[in-house]
Amino acid sequence: MSGTDSPARTADGEQGLRRSLGFRDLVVYGLLFIAPMAPVGVYGTLDARSHGAVALVYVVATVAMAFTAFSYAQMVRVVPQAGSVFAYARVGLGKEAGFIAGWMAMLDYLLIPAVAYLFSGIAMNSLVPGVSRWVWTALAVVLTTLLNLWGVRVAARVGFLVLAMEIVVLLVFFVSAIVVLARDGAQRGWLSPFSGDGSQGAFALSAVLGAVSIAVLSYLGFDAIASFAEEVTGSSEKVARAVLFCLALAGVLFIAQTYLVALLEPLSSAQLADEPGKQGSAFYDAVDASVGTWLHDLVAVSKAIGAAFAALAGQAAAGRLLFAMSRSRRLPRALSKTDSGVPRVALLCAAVVTLVAAVWAARRDDGMDHLVSVVDVGALAAFTLLHASVVGWFAVRRRGVGGVVVWWRHVVVPVVGAGITVLVIFEASGAAQVVGGVWFLVGVVVLVAQRGRGAGVG
Repeated sequence: MSGTDSPARTADGEQGLRRSLGFRDLVVYGLLFIAPMAPVGVYGTLDARSHGAVALVYVVATVAMAFTAFSYAQMVRVVPQAGSVFAYARVGLGKEAGFIAGWMAMLDYLLIPAVAYLFSGIAMNSLVPGVSRWVWTALAVVLTTLLNLWGVRVAARVGFLVLAMEIVVLLVFFVSAIVVLARDGAQRGWLSPFSGDGSQGAFALSAVLGAVSIAVLSYLGFDAIASFAEEVTGSSEKVARAVLFCLALAGVLFIAQTYLVALLEPLSSAQLADEPGKQGSAFYDAVDASVGTWLHDLVAVSKAIGAAFAALAGQAAAGRLLFAMSRSRRLPRALSKTDSGVPRVALLCAAVVTLVAAVWAARRDDGMDHLVSVVDVGALAAFTLLHASVVGWFAVRRRGVGGVVVWWRHVVVPVVGAGITVLVIFEASGAAQVVGGVWFLVGVVVLVAQRGRGAGVG
């Protein structure tokens, strides 16, 4: 079946997913979901929290997430299945742990697209204020859902064009910022984005680590690449390479753009900390003041379109997760149905949940705060179980090549990675921890109910 463009068949004869994605398509989906300009929306908050060391925050966050990316690359090579962390935890830790991992990842995959759609609606509303942001948000959901229903290959092709646009806009920003800095100089010290601007006292590592818990949100999405493992032509090695490549490229782009905008920032980190209302627009305001309104508008348009397609990639990954959990009889069987290799039922269910969450948030002034505060906890909990799966598969069950355990790769890296994700969970907001805890308990109840009626044995 490898290398074909026709749907596979499941063990019971049902049509599976269509293998049609190459390495470039995987990278497109990963970068779309991450979004090359993801720091735009959270720059002001990170700058204020880190005492001005915003570029250092992204250096630390990239290194921290590299452990997770490495564990994904380890597991996708041995379990190249849709559902990613759900499938990995099933084989590494057991079926019950697999369900919990998938359940926690579901919270992330269903809500991150809602956040992205809301970003798109807000950006479009700022450009066309006569149309309510919830209308723009709903329109973005409908258009990208139609692309996903058309098929993963078509969505990837359109996504490539959008991604190219985002990269071009980002390059325009880089060039414009460098020209302004060369002509007028920096507003802050040249090394301050790595050492702090001094306006809130001496450098504080605790402030940087606290900001990392928010910066991690910018990276969520690279892991979604693993959800397409059953739709890749050739070996799963492509998926592993795409995961690592996307994280590395995103890290470089994030560090570069936050370094430049911090040098252009007319306000100190202390001023941003004292005026939280200015944090959300801090990136745009710095660009507007230093370069001009034209670049402000260009970035806003790019953010509106890019956010919608980030949601498209997230919705596609959510559909694959629902499909995989349904195929294993952990969710209603109807979600595992495919049509010409496309899991349309699962995609529609994911789209409905995302639409409700996004429109609800778009109609509230505090909607964005509610969504952003909870989206990363599910992913971080799933990442923790991913790391445990690596240890379980390679070190405990010794299912690697020849049963050989490479301790630094199969034990040290995943243990350190799990420690990092647990630490970031503890640094998250209280509301996020509560929502994550409640979602986990609901998952446990569902699992117990399934065992009680003899379901979910697959």
